[in-house]
Amino acid sequence: MKNTFFCKKNTINIQGKIISLQEQWVMGILNVTPDSFYDGGAHNSIQTAIAQTQKFLNEGAQIIDVGGYSTRPNADDIAVQEEINRVVPVIAALKQKFPNIIISIDTFRAEVARQAIQHGAAMINDISAGELDPTMFETVAALQVPYILMHTRGTPQNMQSQTDYTNMMDEIITFFSTKINKLKALGVNDLIIDPGFGFAKTLDQNYELLQKLSYFNVLELPILVGLSRKSMVYKLLQTTAAEALNGTTVLHTLALEQGASILRVHDVKEAVETITLVNKFMKS
Repeated sequence: MKNTFFCKKNTINIQGKIISLQEQWVMGILNVTPDSFYDGGAHNSIQTAIAQTQKFLNEGAQIIDVGGYSTRPNADDIAVQEEINRVVPVIAALKQKFPNIIISIDTFRAEVARQAIQHGAAMINDISAGELDPTMFETVAALQVPYILMHTRGTPQNMQSQTDYTNMMDEIITFFSTKINKLKALGVNDLIIDPGFGFAKTLDQNYELLQKLSYFNVLELPILVGLSRKSMVYKLLQTTAAEALNGTTVLHTLALEQGASILRVHDVKEAVETITLVNKFMKS
């Protein structure tokens, strides 16, 4: 059941337009990397990126999240310029092909974010909430774009060794509260939180996080969830990411019931259908 005791901010300003998230949105994942855990190498040319984006838009995605740095556990680190070289040409091509598209840049590096915004991206999706680049918050404030801040610990290379919480939910809410206060003091008003499923959390901790997702409504901000085909699905089911769509849909249903505003997904059509059915159920 959704927590109704808090007045959640369900609008964001994207390039001067006030966008409502009262009806949940779908963010399609466009990885232009060779090594992402599910689709690495599948869309890392301009032609394949355009084709996948067209598919996502046809299926109902409202945001395309372009990432050039794999953040799967133990992923290789790459240079800033290499990340820029991966994402900027794709973003520019997508904006030219689809002028009205909303593109999010998935990066924790301020310079990558800045160049992506200059070439057509409209949002920043930072898995580190400013932890991995001390100039990120000032960059977001200067750019005045919506900012998605995710909870994690450490880096993609070592995060899975940093799962020792005393009270995980309290610690994550405190983490967000501190970050939100800093961002608002800098004049950043359009914020979205992501609890960080799979980042510095064990399988059991991921399910505790999902069970208590509505707790984050106390922050009065839209909640994005990234559950798509993650190991918390396929490891529990003893299968693979390629076989994890059904499990992903189940978890999306639970997240929507808990108040999620945005689903970040590999499979747009199925996520849109899930939102339609859950909303019908909730309103009946």
